[in-house]
This record gives sequence, C-alpha cells and structure tokens, in this order.
Amino acid sequence: MDLAYICEWEKWPKSTHCPSVPLACTWSCRNLIAFTTDLRSDDQDLTRVIHILDTEHPWDVHSICSGHSEAVTCLEWDQSGSRLLSADADGQIKCWSMADHLANSWESPVGSLVEGDPIVALSWLHNGVKLALHVEKSGASSFGEKFSRVKFSPSLTLFGGKPMEGWIAVTVSGLVTVSLLKPSGQVLTSTESLCRLRGRVALADIAFTGGGNIVVATADGSSASPVQFYKVCVSVVNEKCRIDTEILPSLFMRCTTDLNRRDRLPAITHLKFLARDMSEQVLLCASSQTSSVVECWSLRKEGLPVNNIFQQLSPAVGDKQPTILKWRILSATNDLDRVSAVALPKLPISLTNTDLKVASDTQFYPGLGLALAFHDGSVHIVHRLSLQTMAIFYSSAAPRSVDEPAIKRPRTTGPAVHFKAMQLSWTSLALVGIDNHGRLSMLRISPSMGHSLDAGLALRHLLFLLEYCMVTGYDWWDILLHVQPSMVQSLVEKLHEEYTRQKAELQQVLSTRILAMKASLCKLSPCAVTRVCEYHAKLFLIAASSTLKSLLRPHVLNTPDKSPGDRLTEVCAKITDVDIDKVMINLKTEEFVLDMNTLQALQQLLQWVGDFVLYLLASLPNQGSPLRPGHSFLRDGASLGVLRELMVVIRIWGLLKPSCLPVYTATSDTQDSMSLLFRLLTKLWICCRDEGPTSEPDEALVDECCLLPSQLLIPSLDWLPVSDGLVSRLQPKQPLRLHFGKPPALPGSATSLQLDGLISLMNHTLWAPGQPKMDHLRRLHLGAYPTEACKACTRCGCVTMLKSPNKTTAVKQWEQRWIKNCLCGGLWWRMPLSYP
Repeated sequence: MDLAYICEWEKWPKSTHCPSVPLACTWSCRNLIAFTTDLRSDDQDLTRVIHILDTEHPWDVHSICSGHSEAVTCLEWDQSGSRLLSADADGQIKCWSMADHLANSWESPVGSLVEGDPIVALSWLHNGVKLALHVEKSGASSFGEKFSRVKFSPSLTLFGGKPMEGWIAVTVSGLVTVSLLKPSGQVLTSTESLCRLRGRVALADIAFTGGGNIVVATADGSSASPVQFYKVCVSVVNEKCRIDTEILPSLFMRCTTDLNRRDRLPAITHLKFLARDMSEQVLLCASSQTSSVVECWSLRKEGLPVNNIFQQLSPAVGDKQPTILKWRILSATNDLDRVSAVALPKLPISLTNTDLKVASDTQFYPGLGLALAFHDGSVHIVHRLSLQTMAIFYSSAAPRSVDEPAIKRPRTTGPAVHFKAMQLSWTSLALVGIDNHGRLSMLRISPSMGHSLDAGLALRHLLFLLEYCMVTGYDWWDILLHVQPSMVQSLVEKLHEEYTRQKAELQQVLSTRILAMKASLCKLSPCAVTRVCEYHAKLFLIAASSTLKSLLRPHVLNTPDKSPGDRLTEVCAKITDVDIDKVMINLKTEEFVLDMNTLQALQQLLQWVGDFVLYLLASLPNQGSPLRPGHSFLRDGASLGVLRELMVVIRIWGLLKPSCLPVYTATSDTQDSMSLLFRLLTKLWICCRDEGPTSEPDEALVDECCLLPSQLLIPSLDWLPVSDGLVSRLQPKQPLRLHFGKPPALPGSATSLQLDGLISLMNHTLWAPGQPKMDHLRRLHLGAYPTEACKACTRCGCVTMLKSPNKTTAVKQWEQRWIKNCLCGGLWWRMPLSYP
C-alpha cells in the first residue's frame, strides 16, 4: 500500500479547522469523489459546501454551495453514480443530479426535511440488482459463470416489478424517514419512530435483506448501552408512503461485558454493516481517548432448547426444534490505537467459510479487507471477518516498527495528521482519505495485499477485475493504478481473447466498452500511444456507421425482416466488385432518399469518413511502421468492410445532393476520387476480410497507393489529444503533491511527439492557449478561442460543444449517442472559456 497523490487547499485566510465537525466522503462507481471539509472562517462556513472531483483530475475540484443551513453530515452516491444525496445537521436531505449531464454542474430539484433533527445515517433504497463474483471460476470462458446475478428483491416495486427509487434516513432522535420518487417527479415522504420508546441515536447504519426489507442498526454512543437493530418495511398504501418497524435482537459489545475493560472504553465510535446488502454481519468499534477495540458480529439462527414437559404436551414441538435469531461474535482485535475512520469494501464477494477457502486457494485478496485509520496517522487493512492485519500504511515520514504496541508509543504534542473520513473504491484497489487538515490522499492498495504473488497470477487478478468493470459498466480508473507499462500488451491481448469467447449478442453490447478499456490501457505504455488514437478512431467509426445506417428507411412499410442497413451490409459483403457503381445497382436506392437539409447537416461526418479512407490508403505503403496511427486498420477486415459500406452510402447521397460529398483536393479536374478510393479500398478489404483467405496486399495495390499523394492532397487527421490526466504519469513510490484549483506542471507535458509526419500534441492541458481547437465529435473547427461553451471527456480528453449548432433530426440522432457520456464512456466536464 503506497501513496499515489496528495491534493491540498491553498491557505484560506483567517480560516480554522473544527475538529468536532465530522467529515463526509463518498466514492461513486464512476470514480467521482464527493467530500466535505471542516473549515470555517469569519466570512463563510465551508462545512456546508460539497466538493466533487474526478480521480483523474483531482485539482479540478467543483464546489457546490449546497444551500444546507447546517454542516453536511452524510453523502451517498446512487448505484449509477449520477445522483448524490446530501443530509445536514438540521434534518434537511437534498437529492443532487447532473445538470446537462455535466459532472461539474449540479442541481437539486427534490429533497425532504425532518426539521431540526440531525441526520446520522442515509442510504438510497435498494434497486434489487446484486452480482456475485466467482473468483474460483476466473478461468471460465463465459462472463455469466464468473459474474452471476443473485436473487435480491428491491426495497419497493412499482407496477410490473420495476424498482421504486427513493432514500431512507435515520435521525438523532430515533426517527426513520423514507422518501419515494414517483415517475411523475412527485416525492412521497413519511416519518416513523423506530420503536415506541424513542432514545438518542448517535450512530446508525442501514442495510438491506434479500426479501426486500431494510435493517437499521443504532447505538446511543455509550458502550454500556446495547446496539439495537430494527426491521423496516416500506409500502405504498392509497398513494401514501407507509413505514412498519419491528425490533430485532440486540447486542452488547464483548469488550463492555468484561469487567476489567468496561470503564476503559466508554464510547461506541463506529457502527457499520459489512456491506449494504449484508444485514447479518456488523462491525463495531469502542474507543477511549487513546485506544480502540474493533469487533465483528454475525446474526445466526440457533435452536431453542425446549423442556421435556412441553415436548410431551405438544408433540409438534418435539419433531421440529424452534429457532431464534442471535448475535454471535466472530472476531475481536486487541487494544489498538484510537480509530478515526473506517472504510468498507464494495466488491460483492460473499462471506461464507467456503468462499473464504476459495479466496485463500485462488490468492484473490481485493474485497476481503476493510480499512481502519488511526489517530497516529497510520492506516491498516484488516481482514473483514478475522480482523487480522493484511497491510499497513504510515503517513508520517519516520518509519515505525510494526511490532511496537500502539499504546506504548510516545504521544506527540498536538494531534497527528490522521484521516477523519475514508472510502474504498468499487474494486477495492484504491483508498481515498480526507485528513484533519482538509487534504485529500489517494492510496494504492496492492491486489496482493502484501502476499507474494507471481506476475502471471497478479495479471490474472487485474484481468478479472477489468472484466467485472466491463460487465457492470463501472469505471476502471482504480485498476489502472496498478498496471505497469510492461503489462499493457499482455493485458490487452488477454482481454480481447476473453471478449471473443463470449456470445455474439454480448460481444455486440460490450463492443464499445472493450475498445475504451484497451485505449485507456495503451495510454500507460509509451510504446502504444498510436494504438490509443486507433481505438478512439474505431469507436468513432462504429458510432458514425450505426447512426448513418439508422437514417435509412424502408420504401414500403410491409418489408421483410431485414432493415435497409442490414441489407446494405449483406450486399456489400457479397458483391466484391471494385466498381462502386456496380455495387450501387444491387441496392434499392429509394431506401436512401433523405431530406436535403439533413444531408447537408451530415457533411462534416461524411467528410471524416472520406478523409479517413484516403489517409489509410495513403499510409498502406508504410504499413511496416506501427508508429503511424491507423496501422491496425489496414489488417482489420471488419472495419474496412464498414468503411466500404459507408462509401457506397455517401455515393448514393451524393447523387441526391452533391454538396454533401466529401471534398478532395485533386490534381486533375476529371478524376473521380470516390471511385478511385473505393476501388483501392475494396482490393485492400479482399486481402483481409473474414470470409476469404487472408493475404498480403499485392504490389500493384501498394504501387497505386504510393501514387495517391500525387493525385489527391492527403489530409492531416485531427487525432484526439493525449489526455492531461494523472494515471499515466503516476510513478510507484513517488507520490505527486497537488493543489486544488491549480493544474500541475506534470513531467512530460507540453511536448510534441513526431510520429512519421504525424504531430500529436501532448499538452498537459487540453486548452493550450492559442492552439486551434477542434470539436472531435461534430468534426468542426472551433478556432483558437472558441466563443461557444464546450465540454471535455474526463477520460479520453475528447472536446465538443455544449449546445448543438444544428437542429436537424439526423444531427440530433448523432448527438444522442454521446449526450450522457463520451463515446468512450467517460463523464463530461464543462470547460472554462478561454480568452486571448
């Protein structure tokens, strides 16, 4: 476990830290982190501000003036990572969603209020989606065997079984409040007492059962009091939300029943279920001013012994022994230093003895450990059932002996720097902590957890987690932290191999995600920079092809099963003629008729297709040089086939409206550029198509491609800039020191990389002053200082305008493909306007 980077605030004038204010921190599956600070100054109270950042660009923090009247006590992301709940010490709960799908623009249209009653626990209702990871089947061919869906009921369902959205919260005075979001946008809120005798609730946590019930654990903060558990059932009756509560068995912490230690640990400071969908296991921490004890408890069914007299009176009792639910302690630690924060893993590895045996057999450790932060600044990863230490990290410069007891360490003057809030990432390979000085630290957690793993096994574990992200749609940034440049080639190959073993339908669903994953892996290796450009070009080609084909409409409604797009693919695959006009004859041209304005609006997209074909053919003679982007396309029969289909479509549309055709600068006025390019493209496609035998391009084709630069002006393609993110620049054992609000001058930035005539600008900022800007998705030049507001992808660096300059249906259809996320799946981030 080592530090990847640390990000700190500039010195705030006249501001002070409030140690009594608890910090909230939460990490979404899209790798956005929301957190609060405990800073207060004369002018403003920063404890009410919510900060959101993307882990790839931590300096670019977005602060939301939340409108909360008191300090924010709870933050919680939803399962999709696109909405955020915040609650404060005045009982106000707000639901935040992205405005215009931008990760740095948030609005709160709905919320709820329990006036004057601070919120101590908050959670979204469960949507019924639960996966199980089968680590022992990591060698299986099907993703369905490795990651299976577990039967789990949603907390509440709408008509037809659709899960109802909403949230549940617990207040200090022992109230439970539930708010339901109706599809109409209306909010149904109901509040109920957890039990008849209400008492103070200092700590609480919420978990869900497979049957759709909710379990709430509460403690009043004193270790002499029991930890109470309640079952909460939510239902909708007559358009009103109804809450029913039931008391479950409670427990006293083991350390408080020991007469010798009862008074030494007076307070319960942490209460957490081991997972939000695991209500049978709970983690408790009792503390004094200097030390803590952590215990893990499990709820079990146990037989109730029945007296012989009752067995004789009621034979039914004798046949089947009655059972009761009882809390049993699983494990407890010895005296530790005082615990300041706890973080639990989110990776869905079930916790039975057989599963733990499998984990030890496979040596797969991510997800098995939870993190404990201590007041002396150290962080321990401990096994979440046995509570035995798996890894240790010290934030102080002076190394300490691991064997030295925590109690005997000399106390330093003043409180040490320690984490007040922590969160583990969704694959448990990274840990974020907010310390008592307001700094944010990102820690790498090695998949081996300190055990010695051979390189092949470590690679297989990373591959397994990448597959998990591919299936779930979660962001995989935290996995990239552990990928060394030497691993990139084998990871990309193995990922592709696993992908090709899946069913055709699943391959189609995951086709774009695997390309984005390969591109992000290739960024980590200096040798594979050109491959990044190729994967992004392929993503663009798939999206453009799908959009253009979807515009084709059958001439009559009662058509056979195949759509015009499918028929186009079939005809182009069957007819291998090099003459574009002969291929056109076999198509029903009436299916290609479109409105003239629509065709004109698509011109930039069609221009890109034409330029890309010309660029690829012109680079064929240099195919021995993999340093030139486009190298892999020359042997990719499927992509060349798609380009060939699009050339046919463009040719037909050019007959309807010549001005929508790609513009080429030719040396001869009489030359038919489209026919020439189609002829050469077809010859190249025949060499490497899937159906026929693959062969090397013949010399005549290479000679013709050599002549292309003398016949047509070869365009310089606007490849995506190499993103200014951190992950490719992080070095092991060399943490980066960053400042919020100040982009760092990273090593290797602002350099120009010459690749066989291609200049790829690797600017550390995508908006290099005075550089001409490009809308990478609409293929429009924006000028050096764009007047339109733009957004950039947090992962690939792709830039596009926020508002569409064109209102035609076809352009809207194209823009709908990337309105929520970039083509690579990354989130959009609004960019500041630049001025000369």
